[in-house]
Amino acid sequence: MKLTVVGCSGSFPSAESACSSYLVEADGFRLLLDMGNGALGELQRHCGLYDLDAIFLSHLHADHCIDMCAYFVARYYRHDGGRCAPLPVYGPEGTEHRLTTAYADTPSASSMSEVFDFHTVKPSTFEIGPFTVHTERVRHPVEAYGIRIEHGGKSLTYSGDTGVTEALDELARDTDLFLCEAAFTHGKESIPDLHLNGREAGETAARAGARRLLLTHIPPWTDPQTNLRDAREVFAGPAELAVPRAAYEI
Repeated sequence: MKLTVVGCSGSFPSAESACSSYLVEADGFRLLLDMGNGALGELQRHCGLYDLDAIFLSHLHADHCIDMCAYFVARYYRHDGGRCAPLPVYGPEGTEHRLTTAYADTPSASSMSEVFDFHTVKPSTFEIGPFTVHTERVRHPVEAYGIRIEHGGKSLTYSGDTGVTEALDELARDTDLFLCEAAFTHGKESIPDLHLNGREAGETAARAGARRLLLTHIPPWTDPQTNLRDAREVFAGPAELAVPRAAYEI
């Protein structure tokens, strides 16, 4: 598997990065995890507009899904080659309604489903292309999911947005690469069931026995080096910060 960071900024884009979006590839199949603010432009550095094979949306906050509205335009109004066939989109219940409402002026109430084939995510195990995926509900103010992706004996776990939860510990159990949000700063913000701080991300990785930790979703107002330092204090394995356009072989 190959993971490419399309965007990793939390809450809103920074001057350096779009919001959450991560491209996972194997056997020629391209799965995109989230498509937050600014992600569609950055995605085109890594693959063509019409080269995705599936999209997984961890939850329906704008910084994880709002560029789906722009992607709808690219797929629905494509004239060169005709309209795209529906692309599988896996997301929480109500994803189609949320995107249609956000766009606000689709040609019809069913226009989104003409280019996106919506699948409702629940805690389960299923196949997306060559990947076996496991999804679990995590702790966030809206319905949100973490995902574990397995292929060729290797695994990638993506936390989505979450507070501390045993569900994430289990998803990340012995995972090869743990892509984990760390939006809060230890000792500064403390709001249950919203986000992790760097220390909590490190503790989760340690409990799970993750082999490598990659911190992401750090907002522009937060010092990423502080969060990385806090994670390294409690996680003995390799830990680093996600950066735009970085690629990782798993």
